Amino acid sequence: MDALVTLIIYLLVLWLGASIGSFLSVVVHRVPAGLSIVHPPSRCPKCGHQLKLNENIPILGWFWLKGRCSACRTPIPIHYPLLEAICGVVFILIFALFGSSWQTVGYWALFGWLLALALIDIDTMTLPNPLTQSGLVVGLGFQALVGWSTTASLTGGIQHFMEGVLGAVLGIWLVDAIAIVGTIALGQAAMGGGDAKLSAMMGAWIGWKLLLLAGFLACAIGAFAGGAAIALGLLNRRQPFPFGPFLALGGMIAAIWGNAIIAFYLQLFFPTL
Repeated sequence: MDALVTLIIYLLVLWLGASIGSFLSVVVHRVPAGLSIVHPPSRCPKCGHQLKLNENIPILGWFWLKGRCSACRTPIPIHYPLLEAICGVVFILIFALFGSSWQTVGYWALFGWLLALALIDIDTMTLPNPLTQSGLVVGLGFQALVGWSTTASLTGGIQHFMEGVLGAVLGIWLVDAIAIVGTIALGQAAMGGGDAKLSAMMGAWIGWKLLLLAGFLACAIGAFAGGAAIALGLLNRRQPFPFGPFLALGGMIAAIWGNAIIAFYLQLFFPTL
């Protein structure tokens, strides 16, 4: 019986994550274009056909429609169900690690923001202010809530809130410093202003320590990916490419495994501490 209950819970978490993934597809498409994310309801971008209830089921709806609009038969890109599936798996991973806690709910929200911003940056080379700014505000609120719930005191809530503020400020300084070094090394602008705002948003959610790790991981992964793309002829040395996805990936890794990575690093290089 316990195994059945656990399976049902995980299926519900998968469905919730896939549903959020479906909503993120709307955000990724509409926010850069300045469109409302709530109206009109989901519809075919070519013929305007509004999706029926059975056509709008996350993941399964795409297979139900056989990958085509039921009205005009226009192919529906596979990245829609893929994003839904990825979001569902991410939600399960977070739930498995953090259980029924505010941390789980907070990280579900954070990862949703990061996924949307990463995909928008890949598609448009921009990181919209409405998303980074709203994410920062909610992140500070999340810090205050976690502090209050874990310490059962207003002081704890304020302390965590200030840690989020420190993380946000450090996020701006960190990316600005990386941008200055990159600009000197490349002889041209290395980053856009949106990267610093994304870093500040991440700092508000995960704090300054994990943000430093996220920044290091983002630079390492970005440098490796960029070098590989140049070696394969996919990019030239002067061609810009989005850094937001690497920041988002670094933030996700740091949020989930950051404390373990830092502990391993300290044990390896500073065993007497």
